[in-house]
Amino acid sequence: MRARHRRTIAEALHLLCGRPALGARERDILAIVVFSLRAIYAGVEQSASAWDRRHYYLKAEGLRRDWAWTKRYGDRLTRLLVSGDWVEVPRVLAELAVRFADIRVTKVTRSESFWTGAYDRLLADGRAGDDSGGQGGST
Repeated sequence: MRARHRRTIAEALHLLCGRPALGARERDILAIVVFSLRAIYAGVEQSASAWDRRHYYLKAEGLRRDWAWTKRYGDRLTRLLVSGDWVEVPRVLAELAVRFADIRVTKVTRSESFWTGAYDRLLADGRAGDDSGGQGGST
């Protein structure tokens, strides 16, 4: 699941690269990035909890530490999208792109319908800018 969501984010970053403006389509793509980051975080937490139950606490904490950035970036992008801070978005995407440099995108495998309406779902989600934890996934 992590690999699938990482691929989704890499494709989204590829599509957003070099866009001069952020229109409705780009906001939808950015929302998919948020949902994918949330899904990665939720999956990591689920895996780490399983390690905790087996008393592999160091392994669980290492996993959480290695992937904690997904929650931070998911929360940060959510706040930017909800507040409409479009000036900061490219800077965050550039930081995020480093995390996906190992994924080569030669062809976009997600269809346009995959992104459509994601921004509206993000706004309706009710967790805009939520820093309390509990990140689930919608993708």
